[in-house]
Amino acid sequence: MPDIKLQTTSIARTDIRNVAIIAHVDHGKTTLVDHMLRQAGTFRTNQIVVERVMDSNDLEKERGITIMAKNAAVHWHDVKINIVDTPGHSDFGGEVERVLSMVDGVLLLVDAAEGPLPQTRFVLRKALEMGLAPIVVINKIDRQDARPAEVLDEIMELFIALGASYEQLDFPVIYAVGKLGIAKPTLDDANDNLEPLFESILRNIPPPHIDTEAQFAMVISALDWSDYVGRIAIGRIYSGTVKVGDSVALIMPDGSRDISRITKMYVFEGISRIETTKADAGDIIALSGFENVNIGQTIAEGSRLEPLSYVNIDEPTIAMYFMVNTSPLAGREGRYVTTPKLRDRLFQELRNNVSLKVEATDSPDVFKVSARGELQLAILIETMRREGFEFAVSRPEVLFRRSGSGELLEPIEHVTIDIKDVYTGTVIELLGRRRGEMTAMNPSSDSVRCEFLVPARGLIGFRTEFLTSTRGEGVIHHIFDSYQPYKGPISGRQRGALVSMESGPATAYALEGIQARGTLFIEPGLLIYEGMIIGENSREDDLSVNASRLKHLTNMRASGSDGLVRLESPKRLSLEQCIEFLEDDEILEVTPENIRLRKKILDTSMRQRAKKREAATI
Repeated sequence: MPDIKLQTTSIARTDIRNVAIIAHVDHGKTTLVDHMLRQAGTFRTNQIVVERVMDSNDLEKERGITIMAKNAAVHWHDVKINIVDTPGHSDFGGEVERVLSMVDGVLLLVDAAEGPLPQTRFVLRKALEMGLAPIVVINKIDRQDARPAEVLDEIMELFIALGASYEQLDFPVIYAVGKLGIAKPTLDDANDNLEPLFESILRNIPPPHIDTEAQFAMVISALDWSDYVGRIAIGRIYSGTVKVGDSVALIMPDGSRDISRITKMYVFEGISRIETTKADAGDIIALSGFENVNIGQTIAEGSRLEPLSYVNIDEPTIAMYFMVNTSPLAGREGRYVTTPKLRDRLFQELRNNVSLKVEATDSPDVFKVSARGELQLAILIETMRREGFEFAVSRPEVLFRRSGSGELLEPIEHVTIDIKDVYTGTVIELLGRRRGEMTAMNPSSDSVRCEFLVPARGLIGFRTEFLTSTRGEGVIHHIFDSYQPYKGPISGRQRGALVSMESGPATAYALEGIQARGTLFIEPGLLIYEGMIIGENSREDDLSVNASRLKHLTNMRASGSDGLVRLESPKRLSLEQCIEFLEDDEILEVTPENIRLRKKILDTSMRQRAKKREAATI
């Protein structure tokens, strides 16, 4: 939390509460916020409102996950409750870390059947370390497999394991059915609305304090953009009062300052921003008037010289190389295809995404992008291709470190897997090959929960193999645990690729013969090129094939079967599956219309010679 000490002149603002909602992915957080907005009177009685109204961009709606933290506000009994909806996936943990500095308490939402999962542990640890007051909400108590009493015990054990204070351990508990907008203080209560939840927030989340003699100061925790006023800085006022027209200083972390004047100021009402002329300590506001602002900077009264402290963001653990597309089909489908456009877009992402890192490399058209995980990078790739960018990316690689003694360290992930008992041996064997170590096994009536510590590089490409081995019935979650000594080599993909050795349209005649060798990713008529991966081989080695071969015309005909081609439906790979499929000698071509797997070296003979040279040096 920012280092502002409350003086004897401080008073509590009982008319406001600031709270963040934290939860694991798909535990019902955004749906609960929907009903909080409705029951607090944010929307008109006859107003049509979409589900998950806080999921504002297309990717969030499609995937059903929260990617960017968002602000909203409701009024309950003359008290304004500022609500921050946070991402549940650890890949977007940077969003959680920066917005927790704006609140005084958290609602910890936990599924009544699944219990606390790795991401729950991650965000809760951050909240407890910052001294925030927790309220536990056990959601989805209407599930047939709900076990609220056991889940409450697991939550208490988690609080103790994370070093919660005595005050934090004395947390209130609310039982909820988020999709129906119901909250209960006890399981047998007959309540049918969210009033107990609102009352618990007013009673247990401490109000912010105002120092009546302190100068204005706030830390930028989020950024937005308006075509009318430009860049907008969002944050909580930690001291003082600010008005439109005030001259304030933008203080960088290194102490440098930039003086400007506040031109517009907004507060949050419902899911909208409402213009205002004055705000006090405790308010979460949005300011405009600065051309260049970044998350973590301080806006304060002009006489202040030192920036406020800002929460530390955990370092990235995985990286990919973004590069200009060099395939034979380059430039045909994208609007932005050049190095300057790619560079500007990647560095622009840093303004809003504090957990991302972008570095230039020795090659002018290649950039190293570091992040928390594959999903965060996949979201960035998908966002850019929808914006019209055309580029290529490499296989993900983990970021190693050196200890003080020079020992090589690698990131280790804490993996939680829920599977049927029959698949337990298979999963243990699969993770054992990837240097995984089992730390716990908890069987229940119809499933088993296993916990492992696995090197992050061992999880690259594992999800697809895991789902195949468990016939799609397994559930896997993982989160960064620690850096540990290097665990040794890990084998890569178990099957090779079917690689085109010719360019041109793929033909049904050629694909019919190739499909016996493996699984196809393409259909007839698709334009392919030499070095493009068109399928997965059934064996370990790569296989070069001619998918553009035409059937030669002759006078010979076979009765009944001539011209009849039988092709299986191709396997359609999603963006995440393509990233998982990649090996070190392959890259992924990304355009607004297509994603194509290809070899780094397209020429078949040159690629074979390079492979022989590499084998000779081992």
